[in-house]
Amino acid sequence: MDYDEDKVDDIVLALLWLTSFDEKLFGQDVRRAWKGHDWDALRRLHEKGFIGNPVGQAKSVVVTDKGGKRSEELFRQFFCK
Repeated sequence: MDYDEDKVDDIVLALLWLTSFDEKLFGQDVRRAWKGHDWDALRRLHEKGFIGNPVGQAKSVVVTDKGGKRSEELFRQFFCK
């Protein structure tokens, strides 16, 4: 199936906001999100600088400051009334 990867990435990034949480990591506050999404989309989001490297055994991924801001914007755009 031919589809718009950028649109998929926007929806996945918006859904990462839905499953995100704050955590202390090495003494710093970070935002993490559960990474139960398409691996190709997660790889692209990492390449765009929105999330940390999704490869690994952790069930969550670090959301960058840039990614957190964009994630919330997209969530509000697509899902809020």
